[in-house]
Amino acid sequence: MKTIFVVDDNNINLLAASDALSKHYRVFTLPSAANLFELLEDVKPDLILLDILMPEMDGFETLQKLKSNGRYMEIPVIFLTSRNDAGTESQGFEMGAVDFIPKPFSKPVLLNRIKTHLEIENVIRERSNSLRRLKNGLVTVLANLVERRDMMTGSHIERTTKYIRILLQKMIEKEIYIDELKQWNIETVVSSVRLHDVGKIVISDLLLNKNGPLTPEEFEIMKKHAIEGENIIDEIIEESGDGFFLKHAKLFAGHHHERWDGTGYPRKLKGTDIPLQGRIMAIIDVYDALVSDRPYKKAFSHEKAVEIIKEGNGTHFDPYITGVFLECEKEIEKVMTSVN
Repeated sequence: MKTIFVVDDNNINLLAASDALSKHYRVFTLPSAANLFELLEDVKPDLILLDILMPEMDGFETLQKLKSNGRYMEIPVIFLTSRNDAGTESQGFEMGAVDFIPKPFSKPVLLNRIKTHLEIENVIRERSNSLRRLKNGLVTVLANLVERRDMMTGSHIERTTKYIRILLQKMIEKEIYIDELKQWNIETVVSSVRLHDVGKIVISDLLLNKNGPLTPEEFEIMKKHAIEGENIIDEIIEESGDGFFLKHAKLFAGHHHERWDGTGYPRKLKGTDIPLQGRIMAIIDVYDALVSDRPYKKAFSHEKAVEIIKEGNGTHFDPYITGVFLECEKEIEKVMTSVN
């Protein structure tokens, strides 16, 4: 059964909507936007019916907050309103409302409008899911192609993808950089991590699989994979026209070797001038390199790797992200031992 939230500060309107809909849908009636966002923490509706004229936070402010949050932005919203002027409707549609239903509403009109929009949303959702699966499949194939050429890194992509998920979840829990993270679709972000080393596809196999440390000249060539990764992803964006799905991948690829103190590459960015994706990936990429065998070293223990991460706090790594990493390092260790 589909779930509908009805948000209105008038109890009579809430009762009328519940009476009209409860035989057909699971209905939650909410007297304020504050109650709406509280319930959204636990229940995700298929549709929200939202009054415009409410105290504290009106319908437009509520819709803006919904659309600015990656977790809620795709939930369709229908405004319930006694205002029928063109300016109100124009503003609502521009902000992302899917329809307006005038108050007082009739039961047949309410039911028919809701049925129509839920059917449309089902079609859109099915097509979106199909496209998402296709994109994820293409990303996986491309990432695996790169990893097969770089025989020295083992299951680096699989591990780092899992580490990133743990770190992001903990950052959200601790509300670290939450204003930016709440704009992200976490599943999209985690999927895009798989392309962070895509630029290595243009690096010679002789360098990727060299049985020993790189010379300074060879290292300069290897460093080019960050910019090359950006260029490859830019080409995909230009061909596909889909910058939303790949914008995170481009930032992971181009900035995961930058350092908090400005001594990284390719642009020597410093502090928060480094995109958040790069600062997150930097710590995960280094951790995985430390706990993995390389031609020039044996894998360090998890404990030794954590100590090295601590030493890089505030120089190599963002201090806030380092703090979160240290809070979830035991979870990351479990993933490391299970994948290796």
